[in-house]
Amino acid sequence: QVELVESGGGSVQAGGSLRLSCEALRLPNRLRCMGWFRRAPGKEREGVALINGDGTISYADSVTGRFTISQDSAKNTLYLQMNALKPEDSAMYYCAAEWRSGARTTLASMWEDLEYWGQGTQVTVSS
Repeated sequence: QVELVESGGGSVQAGGSLRLSCEALRLPNRLRCMGWFRRAPGKEREGVALINGDGTISYADSVTGRFTISQDSAKNTLYLQMNALKPEDSAMYYCAAEWRSGARTTLASMWEDLEYWGQGTQVTVSS
């Protein structure tokens, strides 16, 4: 059974940095489409960053210039480097991924389109 294991969340002050990791276990093939989304209490889910199946990278406007998504294919691991964190970045962060070729998604639908999710890692930013 494929499993995504996230780590790296925590509590930081505004302006600080965190690096989230998402390791994919027991994959039958390499990750092809993967991203991060978040959900804060009382708010809708928000796609944060995405490496699409064709290799294109997308970011939500709210994190552009501050967050960087990357992957280590050899380790089947996805990362999200988060700099200049703001209190409004506080949320549960989830990675989502798909290994099947041809997979495509968008920032607005990755939690519907991608088959595998992690358990979530909490990020709390204090002012």
